[in-house]
Amino acid sequence: MNKIELPPRALETLFGVHDANIKYLESILAIRVNTRGQDLTIDGDPQDVKTVKQILGDFGDLFAEGNSFTDKELQSAFQQIADDRAYSLKDYFTNARFNPSGKKQVSPKSANQRKYIEAIHNNDLVFGIGPAGTGKSFLAVALAVHALFQKKVSRIILTRPAVEAGERLGFLPGDLQDKVDPYLRPLYDALFDLVDSERINKMLEKRIIEIAPLAFMRGRTLADAFIILDEAQNTSSQQMKMFLTRIGFGSKAVVTGDQTQIDLPRGQQSGLIHVQRVLKNLRGIEFTYFNEKDVVRHKLVQMIVKAYESHSNGSSDVKKA
Repeated sequence: MNKIELPPRALETLFGVHDANIKYLESILAIRVNTRGQDLTIDGDPQDVKTVKQILGDFGDLFAEGNSFTDKELQSAFQQIADDRAYSLKDYFTNARFNPSGKKQVSPKSANQRKYIEAIHNNDLVFGIGPAGTGKSFLAVALAVHALFQKKVSRIILTRPAVEAGERLGFLPGDLQDKVDPYLRPLYDALFDLVDSERINKMLEKRIIEIAPLAFMRGRTLADAFIILDEAQNTSSQQMKMFLTRIGFGSKAVVTGDQTQIDLPRGQQSGLIHVQRVLKNLRGIEFTYFNEKDVVRHKLVQMIVKAYESHSNGSSDVKKA
C-alpha cells in the first residue's frame, strides 16, 4: 500500500506555503499525493510512485534528525531527483548542501550545478563552461571560501583577464588597483554575499584572499591555494597555458567561462576553446557544461540565453512566454 505517515509539523514543512511543494512535485512526476490526517497516500505511475515514496521516506528521516528545509531547496531537490532517479533527498541535504562561512547556506539548483560541485570536490582542476546566470563563478567562490574555512587551503586567489579595458585602462581614475577593480567586481560581490564584509576586508588586507588581473599571475607558483580564473573565454591560448602552469602543490583550480561571450580581437583564438581540445583526455581534469536550464537568475535570462542560442544555430522558432 502506498501510504506514508508523517507528524503534523513535518507535513506542514513538506507541503510548504499554499501546498506549493507538493503541487510542484505533482507537476514534474505523474503522481497525486492525498492526505488524511497524518497519512499520505500516493497514486499514479508505478515508477514515479516508487520515487515519491523514497522522497517522502527520506524527508521523514531528515526531519526527525532536525534538518531544516526551505521551499526553494525542496523544489530544487525534487527536480534533480526527477532528472536523476539514482539521486536522493538525503544526498541533496547531507552532501550537496553546505554553508561556507556560517553566513549563508549554498545548495545546487540543478543537476549540472550538483555535478559541478562534485567535480570540484573530486578533482584539482575543473572547468565550468556555460552561459551567464548558471552559478559557475558563485559556486566556485563558495567552495573556495568553504575550503579556506575548513583549512584545506591557506589562501584564495581570484583572477580575471581585463580584456574589456584594452587601451582605455589608463584613462580610469585612481591607482592600478582602482583601475582594474571594476573588472573584478563580480568576484568581490560573490565574496561579500558569502562572508561578513569586515571579515573579508581583513582577509584582503592580509592577502589571505587576493583578487587580481590575470597578468599579475605571470611568474608565480600558486601553492596551497584555491585558485579561480573567471571569464576565461577572454584569455588567449598563451594566457591559459600560463595560468594552468602556475598551479602548485596543495592547490585546487577552477576555470569558468562562457564561450558565447568572447571579447578578444577578431581572429584571436580563445584559450577556453583551445584548452578543451588540449586537455580533454587527461585524467584528474574535469569539464562541466551548463545550459539554459541551469540559469538561476530571473526567468527572462533563461529565455534570452535560449533565444541567442537558437539565433546562432540559424533558428527563429523561439516561442514567446
